[in-house]
Amino acid sequence: MRATFFRSIRQFFYNGDFLEVDTPVRLPLLIPESMIEPVACDDWFLQTSPELCMKRLLAEGNERIFQICPCFRKDEIGRLHSEEFKMLEWYRLDSDYHQLMADCIELLQFLAENLQENEANLLAGEYLQKDWQKLTVKEAFERFCSVSLDEALAENSFDELLVEQVEPHLGISQPTFLYNYPAEQASLARISDTDSSVAERFELYMHGIEIANGFSELTDRVEQHKRFEHEIDHICQIGGWQTQLPDKFLASLDQIETAAGIALGVDRLFMLFLGERTLDRSVP
Repeated sequence: MRATFFRSIRQFFYNGDFLEVDTPVRLPLLIPESMIEPVACDDWFLQTSPELCMKRLLAEGNERIFQICPCFRKDEIGRLHSEEFKMLEWYRLDSDYHQLMADCIELLQFLAENLQENEANLLAGEYLQKDWQKLTVKEAFERFCSVSLDEALAENSFDELLVEQVEPHLGISQPTFLYNYPAEQASLARISDTDSSVAERFELYMHGIEIANGFSELTDRVEQHKRFEHEIDHICQIGGWQTQLPDKFLASLDQIETAAGIALGVDRLFMLFLGERTLDRSVP
């Protein structure tokens, strides 16, 4: 079933005229993200995501690309986390986050049609055929959280409250897109043209589990430079790893006008197709 799962993913993107790409797993520099700690490999790092290299391929004029690859994140171990995991990422030139949401719906329905029936399957056809819910982050906090979104941001408790109070309610009876994240919660996403307080970012939830994270790409090199410097300052403040600006990546942004990209955790998705609730049965 796992072989059919990966074959079906690839077939979906081949059908959509995407180019499958293969980029380095071990890199001298990564995108600076204060919430993610990489795994060191000699003086380099194992990738936390293929995003940096794939966006450079976008800059070379590749219009639609995808990749399934191993990623590594230090100390991420638990029911839904593993230090080594498989990531599916795809990118589109001349697109935005709305197109990625449409991609998700088509991909999941395609996979459901191609995978053999499993009585415990949590993504049975009826679940995926329902209207997929779209909920802004602000609406979700109003509906499920004990404090407002503004209060959570002011108290620096956004991530904690999102995980503890909001996420368990998302995607229970139907898949849910949680979208329009606060601008400060999206260091790589484009700010909305109609509301400067939010970024064009979304996450896909199924049965209370985050499956994917996508956004309209920030392609302004100057603004991205500022955001990366902020992330690096935060990494230094928390006594994290040594890193610096990925200059080649930043330079490549000048070659991209508009684009959208998404990362989908295929281990979690396969887990749901199997009807499981954990990646590792030994973890309670």
